[in-house]
Parts: sequence; C-alpha cells; structure tokens
Amino acid sequence: MQAREALKNRKRIIIKIGSSSLTHMETGSLNMEKMERLVRILTDLHNQGKDVVLVTSGAIAVGRKALGFLERPTERSIKQACAAVGQANLMMVYQKLFAEYSQIAAQILMTKYTMIDDISRTNAQNTFNELFRMGVIPIVNENDTVSTDELDFGDNDTLSAIVTALVGGDLLILLSDIDGLYTDDPHKNTDAKLISCVTQFDDELCSMAKSSTNSLGTGGMATKISAAKIATASGADMVIANGGNVHNINHIIEGEEVGTLFLSHKRPNFNALDYIQTH
Repeated sequence: MQAREALKNRKRIIIKIGSSSLTHMETGSLNMEKMERLVRILTDLHNQGKDVVLVTSGAIAVGRKALGFLERPTERSIKQACAAVGQANLMMVYQKLFAEYSQIAAQILMTKYTMIDDISRTNAQNTFNELFRMGVIPIVNENDTVSTDELDFGDNDTLSAIVTALVGGDLLILLSDIDGLYTDDPHKNTDAKLISCVTQFDDELCSMAKSSTNSLGTGGMATKISAAKIATASGADMVIANGGNVHNINHIIEGEEVGTLFLSHKRPNFNALDYIQTH
C-alpha cells in the first residue's frame, strides 16, 4: 500500500505509550525490559536522522506503586501526590536508559494552559525546536501535579496529538493495549475486523470507537479517534498499534501493515486551539 510505504519518509515522529504498555499487569511495576527496548528503538530512529518525541504516561501509576496504593486513586490531591513521586521516578528510569546509548533526553510537562496562553505556547514551541536542533529527545507528559479540571488534557492520546500539531510532526504513533480500530469491540465480538486504513471520519467510524478503560490508563478508543482528528487535520498521519510489542514502531516506519493508519488531511485553517476548547 502506497500510504504505508510513505511512512518510511516521515522525519518528525511522535510516539505515545500508555501506562498499560509500560507496566506489568500483575504488579503495576514498570516493565524494565520493555522500556529498555523502547529507548533503544527511539535512539536508533534518532540516529537515522529523525526528530523523535516520546509522550509517556505512567507517572501516577509509578507513584501509586511507590506509595503503596493498590488501586488508582480518585481524589485529585492523592493523584497529584502520586504524580509528583511517580514523574520523578519515571524520568530517572528514562534518563538512565537513554544514557546507556549516549542519548540525551529532556522532560517537558504541559497543561492546556501551555497551549491556550500565546506566550507559553510560543515558548514551548521554541523549546522543542531548540531540543531538536541540539539532538535531544523530548519526553512529554501532562503536568498532573499542578493541573486542574479546567486545564486537564484528560488523557495522553489528546496530549500527543496536540504536541504533534505544535511541533509540526508528520507521524503520530499511539501505542495502546489493542491492535488498532475494529469494526466492533474484539473482546466481546469474535467477528470484529481490524480496520487497516481510515481515510475520512464519519458517524459509522465514530460509533466503532466504543470507549473502554482499564485500571491503569485513562483513555479508550474514543479518545484515540479524537486524537486522530487533531493529528490528521494538522497534517500528520497517525497509527494506532499494540504497545505489547514496541517493535511495532519499527514495523510501522518500515511500511508494514501494522495497526490502523489514519491518513493526514491537513486543513488550511487548522488551529489546535479550536480542538482544545471544544473537545
């Protein structure tokens, strides 16, 4: 498929990985082997001359594990305390792993205010551009520690799409706990079929995005469809793929038919703020 082959030429790639893909389901602890493989793949992409951004979940999951919470907390102050502990631990692991490959990584924490405020948005954009110029891989997460209900992105699917638009990315890869977009919920319907490519958004497509959550993550398929609308309108292709195998990143960029590909359709009047305010 020509659209898949074109992914080989993408130069600025944003990769989002969720909490369920970073942790062991049985314990909630970080899956160190998978993280090591992820870091190696991202470093190798950078070594090929591509700009790479990692949007990572996991701060609250890591923090709640460190603090001894068995279930995901619901009270905001507790979640923010978990995020404060977990974000530091998570970045420490990433920094150590990237250092093994002599790759510098940077942390960028964002809220909606980063995008809504003109000065903050411009500063964030300038920071990303300088990091790319310096050969650094930015690691992005929502600033859960200080965010409020009004300033939450709510999930890192949306955040990764906003980041893609902000930095002018041409490919967004969402690594999830599912292989892609199906015609129905594959956990409930064995006849559900994986959709290989999406060229346009319609009511039927959106009805397929039955929202589902788990104990670790916050986003379901509905949030991924919303992310696809933002990313594709900004001019990027987007792929939803299974994060169980992080080598799917390589398979996607090599043009293999992995996951669901949403083709870009850049809107001349695209403004990310429209999506932040209305979705």
